[in-house]
Amino acid sequence: MAEETTKQQVVRYAFYQVDPAWRRLPPEERLRGKQEFACVFNEQAEQHLVRAYSTMGMRADCDFLIWTVAWDLETIQRFSARLLDTGLGRYLTTRYSYLAMTRRSIYVKSHRHEGQEGTRTRIVPGEKKYLFVYPFTKTHAWYQLSQRVRQAMMNEHIVIGHKYPNVKINTTYSYGLDDQEFVVAFEADDPAEFLNCVEELRFADARPYTLVDTPIFTCLAGSIDDALANLGG
Repeated sequence: MAEETTKQQVVRYAFYQVDPAWRRLPPEERLRGKQEFACVFNEQAEQHLVRAYSTMGMRADCDFLIWTVAWDLETIQRFSARLLDTGLGRYLTTRYSYLAMTRRSIYVKSHRHEGQEGTRTRIVPGEKKYLFVYPFTKTHAWYQLSQRVRQAMMNEHIVIGHKYPNVKINTTYSYGLDDQEFVVAFEADDPAEFLNCVEELRFADARPYTLVDTPIFTCLAGSIDDALANLGG
């Protein structure tokens, strides 16, 4: 257990879209495919952290998110392959996939949300209704600033974040693993509170050093059955 509290986790956010042809299948075939998919999901959930979120009605280009946290890349790969080998999976397109890992922040020394490890090397999702996810990349100029200057700007971010205590951030790192540098996932019960937090952060001194922070996904928490039910059928 001591090793697991310091070992970095592998994190994947996979956004899927169902082929319209799936909705034209016979009802019993659609049901069977969803049951197969849910069975694989639930088997994985017994061993690793996996969460399902619906994006139906929130975006036009994806229908649901599978958030997976494991200790190695091989687990992520096997789980993804098994999902796509189900009756439903054969009709899914992986519209977006973001790979990252946990690690200690060089800017945050002591602050942590309730239920989150102080080392920030473990993802501990809460029970909030919404998840807001997006990839994030800094400009080259950011890394040429001194640690003192960067820390001062991040301290401003932290102060703003403390004004919204019901918005919890999960930051993961993608350096060398994927196209983005970070993937951030905010948990909240009130979309308006998250919106207000993001708007205020837009005025912070660090904002000009943001290169990419889209696409942004608004996701509704629920069981895997809830997410699949929203697909119809």
